[in-house]
Amino acid sequence: MTPPVIDVHSHFVPQGWPDLAALTGTDGEWPWLRQINDVSAMIMLGNKDFRPIDQSCWSPEHRLADMDVDGIDMQVVSPTPVFFHYQHAAADAERIASVFNDLALSMCVAAPSRLVPFCQVPLQDTEAACRELDRCLDLGHVGVEIGNHVGDRDLDDGGIVEFLQHCAHRDVAVFVHPWDMQATPRNQRWMAQWLVGMPAETHLSILALILGGVFDRVSSDLRLCFAHGGGSFAMWSGRMDNAWSRRPDVIATSQLPPSAYVDRFSVDSVVFDTKALRLLVDTHGSNRVMLGSDYPYPLGERPAGAVINRADFISATQRESMLGGNAEVFLGARLTTWQQQMENPA
Repeated sequence: MTPPVIDVHSHFVPQGWPDLAALTGTDGEWPWLRQINDVSAMIMLGNKDFRPIDQSCWSPEHRLADMDVDGIDMQVVSPTPVFFHYQHAAADAERIASVFNDLALSMCVAAPSRLVPFCQVPLQDTEAACRELDRCLDLGHVGVEIGNHVGDRDLDDGGIVEFLQHCAHRDVAVFVHPWDMQATPRNQRWMAQWLVGMPAETHLSILALILGGVFDRVSSDLRLCFAHGGGSFAMWSGRMDNAWSRRPDVIATSQLPPSAYVDRFSVDSVVFDTKALRLLVDTHGSNRVMLGSDYPYPLGERPAGAVINRADFISATQRESMLGGNAEVFLGARLTTWQQQMENPA
């Protein structure tokens, strides 16, 4: 039986969230939505424009129509990282996460066989992050999206590792997305924070999991997927192995060289070029690459899955796995639980 085509990387922005300053009782450049008309809006940060968006961010009907055009059977719906709020007090971030997580469910219940909700958590506080994850899993969320760092704390930070262990224990998929790229005069031109900063952020965080010894000590049950093809990691796998071998006094903090850990995580296919996709397949194996689109944002892939469908170096079986079979494994039993729970509510 041919697996469904599953897009593991998309985002949403709801309408109608409460005033976050009032919710938290604090001042600051909290995001809010300036509605332009029925089909378009601007995400604001305080009084500054952050990102123009349209109804594809909040309308399940519009989203489903686009999925039909692209031939997508299911889509994982994750938060937009600007709403993570890791830089704020954990109690405030937990309140905000609960609001957005509930709104994600409200959107996905419109088509539970096709829209798959992922939650967000206040990752700056391990106890709060685990508490919100557990609440969301009880409500039906299938997985969690996290940012790739919390300030200067990377994914090998003790508190974050504890959260990842909890995810493994709860048998939940974790999607890691780069965010909060430091702005400098050099990278504020040409969208360089997105074009250069995001790939570098992802590469650094994968390296932290490896050289920080995380993969050596966390459960192999942990299911991780990194956005945007894992950033620049695949390109420099050989360089990292060379450094691990030639500078063991500095680099060899993991039990094995970096390339030995490529089967501990997956990557999505948002790389736009079949040559880049070939590198991902050669580096990670076709069973570790999953369709992702970054829908509905302009730097995403439309039609979703185009680069996989254009690739002439993969077999029909590999293509089926990359388009959906691998995602079914990544999402695990919680995908079926979500769909059954929504189809047969108590």
